[in-house]
Amino acid sequence: MQLPELFIKQIEQLFPAESEAMLQAIGDTAPSVSVRANTDRRATPPTGAATVPWCNAAFYLDERPQFTFDPMWHAGMYYVQDASSMFIHHVIKSLVDSPVRYLDLCAAPGGKTTAALQALPEGSLVVANEIVVSRARVLADNVSRWGNPCSAVTCCAPRVLGQLNHFFDVIAADVPCSGEGMFRKDDEAVRQWSPALVEQCADRQRSIIADIWPALRPGGLFIYSTCTYNDKENERMLEHMVAEYGAEPVAVPTLPEWPVHEGVGTEHPCYRFLPHLTRGEGLFMAVLRKPADEPLRPAKPKKQRTPSKTDAPRNIKQWLVGEKEYTVTATADTVTAVPKQHAQAVEMLAACNLMQAGVTLGTIKGKNCVPAQSLALSTALNREAFPVCELDYAQAISYLRGEAIVLDAPRGYVAVAFNGAILGWANNLGNRANNMYPKALRILSTHTPDTPPQVL
Repeated sequence: MQLPELFIKQIEQLFPAESEAMLQAIGDTAPSVSVRANTDRRATPPTGAATVPWCNAAFYLDERPQFTFDPMWHAGMYYVQDASSMFIHHVIKSLVDSPVRYLDLCAAPGGKTTAALQALPEGSLVVANEIVVSRARVLADNVSRWGNPCSAVTCCAPRVLGQLNHFFDVIAADVPCSGEGMFRKDDEAVRQWSPALVEQCADRQRSIIADIWPALRPGGLFIYSTCTYNDKENERMLEHMVAEYGAEPVAVPTLPEWPVHEGVGTEHPCYRFLPHLTRGEGLFMAVLRKPADEPLRPAKPKKQRTPSKTDAPRNIKQWLVGEKEYTVTATADTVTAVPKQHAQAVEMLAACNLMQAGVTLGTIKGKNCVPAQSLALSTALNREAFPVCELDYAQAISYLRGEAIVLDAPRGYVAVAFNGAILGWANNLGNRANNMYPKALRILSTHTPDTPPQVL
């Protein structure tokens, strides 16, 4: 890889003692591959796997398999994520010990969102936001696939969420950056890089922080991160938040054997992941606490135009485990279940272009309700409410392609599964089954491996 000359000079200035090893790692070595098992679905790293030091649910793979052809990935049993980014799991586990309202501000495609859902105390609400509509759809799919009902996805600018005054206890902002830490994975990031891009990104980061800061409650935590190396977007941004907002940097406990690099040119605690030290890509992370002496002015619900509501089918709550813990609503033809403890908070997100919240149970058609893909993948699904039909590998791939399948199961809606993990729905007609797997999620490739990738 040919690295930009000005980028090389930047690394030599920031890391003089280790620039040679760092530049060689960036230019001449391949990125690692790591995945995080979904412990909410009782998935665990395989015996003997090399685990990620700061996330005990995650492990490394020797090579990158074709995840597309693994039904367990489609079922949300694990998430493919860079090991450095999984440090957010450790940060949350170390600093958050009670239920919170958590915002992942720049969340697509969903790695840090699902990590937060996994790490936060039970009873927390995670709101994942993405401003770009196409990326927000991908985010929504990944959050649904992970399966935790204590979640919501919005698609709006940071300033819109910033109007929810003192609404969130924790805000994580993995801000758009110049992407230097992704050079090994993305040739386009190398081609686009320039000192002007660095300055442009820093300006944008300051704007994002200013827009969202009012939404953080006094005493709340702000987790700032980038996937870049320069100090303008990292340490200098940390110092900007201290000077501009009176934010207090918070130390995160780490172990001496972890290859976590300290900050550059600052006394404040912050954490760098560098490719010649870490089995992962470039990352910067810092945690700050909002001054607790700022007067608390909680956000108040705004009057929203009430969408037309219909009656949900009487028995639909039986599709959920712990049905009494959910508020079920039917708007137009869609039935949604939101944990009661988060129902009011979700209502307040309506002004933020709320794309999904809780679990979409199904679509009303006449006197019936067609179960939704979101329900099939949710950990809230009551598996006793539907027949479950186990597929072999060839059948599972056919199903994930949207092809017709034949099921040995009762007539009606059937949950189809692979190795016990539910993939989605089929409507069994007897001689054949209508495949209900969403078109947007289907495998397009006609190639079929003989066996599934060995990940879990």
